[in-house]
Amino acid sequence: MKPRKIPMRMCVGCREMKPKRELVRIVRSPQGEVRIDKTSKAPGRGAYVCSSLACLEKAIKTKALDRALEQKVAPEVIDRLKEELAPPNE
Repeated sequence: MKPRKIPMRMCVGCREMKPKRELVRIVRSPQGEVRIDKTSKAPGRGAYVCSSLACLEKAIKTKALDRALEQKVAPEVIDRLKEELAPPNE
């Protein structure tokens, strides 16, 4: 039996290649809405980030998230993304 191929994606924050399942996909829908895609199958332009808040903040600071989604991400959307990525105990 052939070994199964593991899809790899690059985190836009830390720029490390990781298995797709370990990363969180942020998607810009065709209507322009930016949100976290929990299924990784939503239509639109996607960017992958590690599940850590530090990687998301680095992607925002370096504008890598804006470039990956080909759109400026609004501050209120950034706050919502941080809230969704934050650990539940905080």
